[in-house]
Amino acid sequence: MEQKRNIIGKTFKMFSIIIPTLNNLKYLKLCIRSINKNSNFNHQIIPHVNLGEDGTKEFLQNENIDFSFTNNNVGICEGMNTASKKAKFDYILYSHDDFYFCPNWDKVLKNEVDRIGHKNFYLSGVMMHNGPLKYDAGSSVENFDENKLLENFKKINHYDFQGSTWAPHLIHKELWKSVGGFSEEFFPGTGSDPDLNMKLWKKGVRIFKGVNNCKVYHFGSTVTRKYKNHPTIKTESGNKGNKIFLLKWGISIKFFKKHIMRSDEVYKGQLNEPEKNFSYFMDLLVCKLKYIYLLIFYKYKL
Repeated sequence: MEQKRNIIGKTFKMFSIIIPTLNNLKYLKLCIRSINKNSNFNHQIIPHVNLGEDGTKEFLQNENIDFSFTNNNVGICEGMNTASKKAKFDYILYSHDDFYFCPNWDKVLKNEVDRIGHKNFYLSGVMMHNGPLKYDAGSSVENFDENKLLENFKKINHYDFQGSTWAPHLIHKELWKSVGGFSEEFFPGTGSDPDLNMKLWKKGVRIFKGVNNCKVYHFGSTVTRKYKNHPTIKTESGNKGNKIFLLKWGISIKFFKKHIMRSDEVYKGQLNEPEKNFSYFMDLLVCKLKYIYLLIFYKYKL
């Protein structure tokens, strides 16, 4: 009987999983294999291929996986926005290409969606290894111990946490469209996650929940390390994303996470308006001083 339920579940379409990738085929293959192996439901997988000089396009074509493509590196934000136009299902999930999805990840998120009962939320899983859960099952595809991870991932626990601003994140497609997806001025991507959350906050979303039992193994910065000193391919922006966020919203990412998102606190339900105490006003004053400084000296250099 249990086997029959699994078969039925596999025919149910759930998430459109968007995976920006940049010449990172061996990790992308592992990511896609983990989704196919460890999911309870069928999902639409939509990589966005930047460049694809390592055979990524050919691999996806051979596997009959739909994808979007640019012949230059447009970064995470534009890649996500481009690929999301191909999304067929109600929920968009953003994934890094160097994630390994642990078993039942999608069932956990579906249960959360069903429990919430409306569209105005932002959910995320928890990253292992390069993330809040420090667990080592390998630092690369070559030394990855998949069996070790599968035997132990349930024992490595965090907690359901408040104010998540990272991948893998899940939001309703209508909500994604209503805020314009990722803001492309954050190219190649640094600062785009909290910016998305700020846009959702302004839209009235108050549920920002990190779900402990939805786990992914994150190898971490695999593309950034590869192209760290590359003369033309840009994969990180240093502190630029923080400056753009501050100039755009008048507060820093640090302030936003601390006072509005209450990031990493134990989840106790939907967020309320921030408590305007002494710490709030002192931190806000620092933000305003930095904002004025950036406005004078850096606005046209970003």
